[in-house]
Amino acid sequence: MEEKLTLKYDREGDILYINKLPPYKEQESEQIEDGVIARFNPVTNEIENLEVLFFSQRFQASNIFEIPITVDLRLTARAS
Repeated sequence: MEEKLTLKYDREGDILYINKLPPYKEQESEQIEDGVIARFNPVTNEIENLEVLFFSQRFQASNIFEIPITVDLRLTARAS
């Protein structure tokens, strides 16, 4: 089953969460860039979640925000 990508912004913590599925305790975490945490599936090593710390500060400093990952975006099935 393919997951939908969700984005959630925590204003108080200034963290942008990018999720394919809800985080779970078995995931492995790694800081892939200063203030960018990736959560990996422990079996497939696939990135399932990203946390971008200090997101508003990063975005105000530059209107472009890049992270060192590649993606394959596709539409989910459309409702009839």
